[in-house]
Amino acid sequence: MKTILNIIWFVLAGLWLAIGYFVAGLVFCIFIVTIPFGIANMRLAGYVLWPFGRTVVYDPQSGCLTLFANILWLVLFGWELALAHLVTGLLQAVTVIGIPLAVANWKMIPLALWPLGARVVDR
Repeated sequence: MKTILNIIWFVLAGLWLAIGYFVAGLVFCIFIVTIPFGIANMRLAGYVLWPFGRTVVYDPQSGCLTLFANILWLVLFGWELALAHLVTGLLQAVTVIGIPLAVANWKMIPLALWPLGARVVDR
């Protein structure tokens, strides 16, 4: 079932989301200071490409620099991404077929808000 959902997700939303996150990650990698944000965007790109059957695990040993960078990310970029995932999920939830896609979109909100110190793992 997760393969079918991943294929539907890939066709309807995943490819375009992944391209957007990947391009933003490349832009972040231009400057040395923003490379961690670029890597976080690449991680988001991989997750939004094929989200079903995967989950996000946060590392409790991340440290205070990761906390500071996540707060900076939240203020500058994270809230916009989370809002976009929330609205897209609401639009997808209008149809019966879109409900699992909406749930996947809403699962991405915590990672969009707080991406540093997180890993995407298979279930």
